[in-house]
Amino acid sequence: MELSAPQKKVVVFDYGFGNVRSAERALARAGADVEITRDYDKAMNADGLLVPGVGAFASCMKGLREVRGDWIVDRRLSGGRPVMGICVGMQILFARGIEHGVETDGLDEWPGSVEPLQADVVPHMGWNTVEAAAGSRLFDGLDADARFYFVHSYAVHDWSLETHNPALEPPKVTWSTHGKPFVAAVENGALWATQFHPEKSGDAGAQLLNNWIGTL
Repeated sequence: MELSAPQKKVVVFDYGFGNVRSAERALARAGADVEITRDYDKAMNADGLLVPGVGAFASCMKGLREVRGDWIVDRRLSGGRPVMGICVGMQILFARGIEHGVETDGLDEWPGSVEPLQADVVPHMGWNTVEAAAGSRLFDGLDADARFYFVHSYAVHDWSLETHNPALEPPKVTWSTHGKPFVAAVENGALWATQFHPEKSGDAGAQLLNNWIGTL
């Protein structure tokens, strides 16, 4: 008798700044064994770590550092262990955030600044399409007109990370547009992230989370 593969263990990192319950439900529906925790060992040993984020960049960074989340993310990535960021959980992966003229250091996993959206209507709230990167695994199986749910006033407008080593797969960067184009998702080795909320994006978001879990 063929045995079924064990469920992948995913920790939703609870540092006080994210919709952890909705993320937990969405990941469970996608087939993961999910736990909400800030426990160091559980976060380090899970197959995948999801870092949500809601609110201000500076507040999220302060909360993350207070529970050693910055160190956990760095240690996991140093060992090639998957991490996924959502919304502000994606933004804090960049070098800095600029809000109301105040600059705050991010995790600096990627170069670049999170800055105010350049659009007539802010925040960007509601459904929007994306231009998925060629060969994207995150958006595998999704139509080009698939729509995702965004709620944000800040974004990264310029992607500056270049990979010159031919042995390394270059990052896959997905874009969306609200006023000016901005980074909507990134796949970079073990580190993936989305500016939109897959847990609020219906069937398209469920497929995306299923794709991520399938890589763990």
